[in-house]
Amino acid sequence: MSYGKAAAERLLNKVILITGASSGIGLAIAEELAAVQSNIKLILTARRLDVLKESKASLEKQYPGISILAQELDVSKVETIAPFIKNLPEEFADIDVLVNNAGLALGRDFIGEIETQDIETMFQTNVLGLITITQAVLPIMKRRNSGTILGIGSIASRDGYPGGSVYCATKASVRAFFQSLQKETISTKIRASLLEPGQVWTNFSLTRFKNDEQKAADVYKGGEPLNAADIAEIAAFILTRRENTVIAETLVFPTNQASSAHVYRAE
Repeated sequence: MSYGKAAAERLLNKVILITGASSGIGLAIAEELAAVQSNIKLILTARRLDVLKESKASLEKQYPGISILAQELDVSKVETIAPFIKNLPEEFADIDVLVNNAGLALGRDFIGEIETQDIETMFQTNVLGLITITQAVLPIMKRRNSGTILGIGSIASRDGYPGGSVYCATKASVRAFFQSLQKETISTKIRASLLEPGQVWTNFSLTRFKNDEQKAADVYKGGEPLNAADIAEIAAFILTRRENTVIAETLVFPTNQASSAHVYRAE
């Protein structure tokens, strides 16, 4: 996608931290931003350092002007987040953009049958991890009085569905958190934006169904979901607006979806 010279200039030399960047939407956002402006500094984090290093090498080969720091970070281990931010190399320490992408769903069990460990993991990752890293990065932006925090939420924040109670609750928490963040930063030049996709084809469903490929594929059966690149294009558009423009909330569906629970198919 072409964003124009002005959009590219708005990313020039920016330090951008992306969580959950080893695959899916996180990696696609890194790739899209690099395509918009190769002279950026990316901090790519995820649990799988080996995969991150492969992505780093690929991006550096494709975009010679880019600077990339690939480091392991599991946001569910909230006690590791503040030290991670504090110990960033000087070149990457002054974070301009935080993309809160790391998140997951586990299982489709009904209330009363949900495993406690799955509940805890979803809240630790989707909510506590997101809040903790935002708290660690926001003071950096406040000292400079500029920056953008982008959250990758979900339509599930607005529309609960059977078998999704805990995941929906975590995403509703994210949405409420961002609404408060937007109001708390209104007197600054810091922007908070929430991007909420519907169905997107990534390894998300594989994680949800614990690598059961058939169950993961069945989620998208009969429909045509979005892909990670679709979401990355929208994320890049949000992040390249003029400083006085905040795209506060963006809800995006594939054309055959009308709610979180249902995909409407042509017969």
